[in-house]
Amino acid sequence: MAPEGITRISGTSLPIVGNNVDTDRIIPARFLKSITFTGLEKHLFEDDRAQSHVVHPVSNPAYAGAVLMFVNANFGCGSSREHAPQAIRRRGIRAVVGESFSEIFFGNSMAIGMPCPTVTADAAAALQAAAQQQPDLIFQLDLEAMTVSGGALTFSVSLPVAARDGLLTGSWDATGLLLERYDEVRAVAARLPYVTGDFSN
Repeated sequence: MAPEGITRISGTSLPIVGNNVDTDRIIPARFLKSITFTGLEKHLFEDDRAQSHVVHPVSNPAYAGAVLMFVNANFGCGSSREHAPQAIRRRGIRAVVGESFSEIFFGNSMAIGMPCPTVTADAAAALQAAAQQQPDLIFQLDLEAMTVSGGALTFSVSLPVAARDGLLTGSWDATGLLLERYDEVRAVAARLPYVTGDFSN
């Protein structure tokens, strides 16, 4: 089955305010013992939620169905754990829009088809404020028009060209591409000595 491209994502949003939100805050290390990613979403921002003096957005029922996450600068910094984007995606978030992202977090997110476009600091603040004031406000991320909008707000977003093309065409899905062209994969494997065990040539 051919990988599907991602063009538009519409729905409510989850605002996570603060710069330098690292992967240990997104998913604390003690929850990484499992050999699968199943259930990680239950522990998304676990420690932040426990320590917060107000209801954390992840714990707030008003944001339960959010598909977009609005963040600030250097989101996903720290260790390279791929569990962080997995926990976010399994929570139902399909894209994270923010000022900037750790390079490894961005790459791990791309690998699961979760776009991480950037906006200006002012745009990020305005999007977060709108989501806080009206949790049921519908936003749309349009990767063709390269905009994010909601209510009266519309902002330009940025993505590296290769990342945008990969999302639009579905080529972000490396596993899907391999399965779609498995005959070619087998043909290449049949020529590789370290696969066949034949080192005579």
